[in-house]
Amino acid sequence: MERGINGMSLEELEALLKGLGQAPFRAKQVFHALHAEGLDSLDEVTTLPKALREVLKDYPLRTVKEVNQLLSRDGSRKFLYALEDGNTVETVYMPYPDRTTLCISSQVGCKMGCKFCASTKAAFARNLQAEEILSQVYQTERITGDRVDRIVLMGIGEPLDNYDEVVRFLRLITDPKGKNLSARAITLSTCGLVPRIYDLAEEGIPINLAISLHASSDEDRRRTMPIANRYSIQEIIRACMAYFEKTGRRISLEYVLIEGENDRPQDLDALARLFKGPMWHINLLPLNPIKEYKGRPSGEERIFAFEEALHRRGIHASIRRKRGEDIDGACGQLRILYQGMGGPS
Repeated sequence: MERGINGMSLEELEALLKGLGQAPFRAKQVFHALHAEGLDSLDEVTTLPKALREVLKDYPLRTVKEVNQLLSRDGSRKFLYALEDGNTVETVYMPYPDRTTLCISSQVGCKMGCKFCASTKAAFARNLQAEEILSQVYQTERITGDRVDRIVLMGIGEPLDNYDEVVRFLRLITDPKGKNLSARAITLSTCGLVPRIYDLAEEGIPINLAISLHASSDEDRRRTMPIANRYSIQEIIRACMAYFEKTGRRISLEYVLIEGENDRPQDLDALARLFKGPMWHINLLPLNPIKEYKGRPSGEERIFAFEEALHRRGIHASIRRKRGEDIDGACGQLRILYQGMGGPS
């Protein structure tokens, strides 16, 4: 798919406009309009000559369009966005008293096959381009009227499976001449593509890294997460240590509690043995039930007891508040529903 101009770096825009006989400052005007202002049409950029705006219409400006929106009792909103080719992705807007967080997608579907995740239940179609990832942010800001303060790459897809486009997105969203979002305000969640964790450590973009762990042993992890057949927990730990050494960013471990599967005393002992120390933090959250997976979420009392037991063992842990449960907050559920009603894949 051809690169959209809203997915180009400033240097790439300068080269494009130079080829059109334009001065370098025109590229800065275009970049500022697309990323600092978040515009989705150059017709709005009145500082550009009309003739140039007409010429630039020959180049794609790739954006997402809202096709559905669900509002939760807690103020969260789930957006279903359509891409140019008719595919759809989900974006979740979560307002808090002191910030606004956006959970964005990086792929149309997911190839990782985690059994408890709705994102994998609809077929994988393709990777998103950087501009399609960016457009989820800018479109949501336009719709809600709020500035996005934090971004989590925890929506549909495995971000590190779309490595090049996700890194391009990170560079664009943090560019001082654009939105200028701090890398520390961005969290990327991965099920553990070990080689790419090492690669990310070398990029010089010190974002927060979250590992979808969800089990305390390789044997248990393989039952629900196919990626565990490729990379062991020890391999993930070594990659995370390399990431921590390069960036100084503490590693979060996502741990969905499933009744009788990973909330047992032996799980507590294993987690305490593996993840003691200041570089680790375990986020505990109850399972989001989906009809395709028969596991049940651990009860509230059990979750609080599990957290307290980790604290007694010297482990940094906290319970993540569930958002959007009443609007099928788990990633992929709205997309699946839309497909089932005859919408595009």
